[in-house]
Amino acid sequence: METRMKIRIQRFMLVSVAVVASAILFTPSAATAAVAPSAPAPTGQTTSMDRANAKTAADELMSSYDPVKAWWPSSWWNSAVAVQTIVDYMHRTGDRRYLPQVDNTFEKDKGVFPAGELSGDALLGDFTSRAIDDSAWWGLTWVSAYDLTGNRKYLDEAVIIAKYVDGYWDTSTCGGGVWWNAEKTYKNSITNGLYVRLTAELHNRMPGDTLWLGKAKTGSDWLSGSGLINADGLVNDGLTDGCANNGQTVWSYNQGLAIGAGLEVWRATHDPSVLSTTRRLADAAIASPLLVTNGILSESCDVTSTTCDDNGKQFKGVFMRYLMDAADTTRDPRYRSFIRTQATSIWTADRHGSQLGERWSGADDAAFPNAFDWRTQASALSALIAVIPQHGH
Repeated sequence: METRMKIRIQRFMLVSVAVVASAILFTPSAATAAVAPSAPAPTGQTTSMDRANAKTAADELMSSYDPVKAWWPSSWWNSAVAVQTIVDYMHRTGDRRYLPQVDNTFEKDKGVFPAGELSGDALLGDFTSRAIDDSAWWGLTWVSAYDLTGNRKYLDEAVIIAKYVDGYWDTSTCGGGVWWNAEKTYKNSITNGLYVRLTAELHNRMPGDTLWLGKAKTGSDWLSGSGLINADGLVNDGLTDGCANNGQTVWSYNQGLAIGAGLEVWRATHDPSVLSTTRRLADAAIASPLLVTNGILSESCDVTSTTCDDNGKQFKGVFMRYLMDAADTTRDPRYRSFIRTQATSIWTADRHGSQLGERWSGADDAAFPNAFDWRTQASALSALIAVIPQHGH
C-alpha cells in the first residue's frame, strides 16, 4: 500500500459519539425504506425516477449524520466530501431540506479541537490542520455552500482556508507545488488538484480578483508540467524525493480533481489549451482499464480479493463530481453515457434497499464482501446526482 494510504489510515481515529435525534436537524423519512429498482433511462435522458432515486440515497446518507458533532462519525475529510455531496444534491434537485445540517456543520466545527475529537489530527480552527489536503477539501465544500445559498460567510471561510493552504506552496522543492502535510514530506496529486480548483473557484466568484487567478494559473501550469500526469493521460499519486512521477496507484479521485481543476481554470481564462488538456484527462479515465472494468468505474481496491479502506471508499464519488462538471461544460455525449452507466449499475446491482455499496458492479465475495456504509453511500450518490441536470437548467 502506498505511503499516502498508510499514513492516512493512521490519521483517522474512531471516536465514540452520542447521536442525538433532532427534529430540526434530521427527521427520518419514509424515503429511506426499500424501493423497487427503476428501469434504466435512455442515455442522456433524466426521468422523475432519477430524482426519486437520488432523494432516497440522500436521505439514507443523512440518516448517518450526527447533529451533535455535526459530522459523519468518524472521518474528517470524508465528512467534508459528504457535506459537499449533499450540497451538490440540493443544487441539482432544488430540494433544500438539508440546508440546516450544512450550516450546523459550519458553525459547530470551525473552531479549535484537540486530536481525536473530530480528526486524528488537532484542528487549528477554520477547518485547517496539519493535513493540507484535508483543509482544502473543506475549502471546496464552503465554496459550494456559497454557490447554493449566496451567504458570503461561506465564501469568506473558503478564502481563509485557501490562504492557509497557499502557505504550503513551495518553489524550493520540485519548482513549486503545495505540500501534502505540514511536515513537508510529500508533494502529491490530490493536494495540488485541490489547490488549483480552490484558487480558481475563488477567482471566479470574486469580481476584480487578480490574486487568486495568478495562483490558479501558476498552480495549473505546475500541475501540468510536474510529471504527475503520465504519458497515458492518467494521474499517479505523487512525486518522488527526486521530483519524478512515483508510479503509484492511479486513484479515481486524483484523476477527478485534475479534471475539476482544469475546468475551473478554463472558466477563469478561456484558454482552449487548458480545456483540451482537461478533456484528455477525462477521455483517458473513462477508457482506461486501470479505472474502468466492464464499463464500470472501479478502484484497484474494488476487486473481490480485497476491499477499500475508509478513504478509498469515497474516491469514485469525487471523480463523478468532476466528470459531471465536464459533461455540463462540454456537453460531450460520451461523458453523459458513462455517467448514466454508473448510475444504472449502482441502482440495479449495488443496492440493498436504500443503501449503496462500494463496488458499483455489485461484485461480492464471502471473504471480502461488498462494503456498505455512509462513505460508500456518499460516493455512489454522486453518480446518481450526476444524471440530473442542474436545477433550473
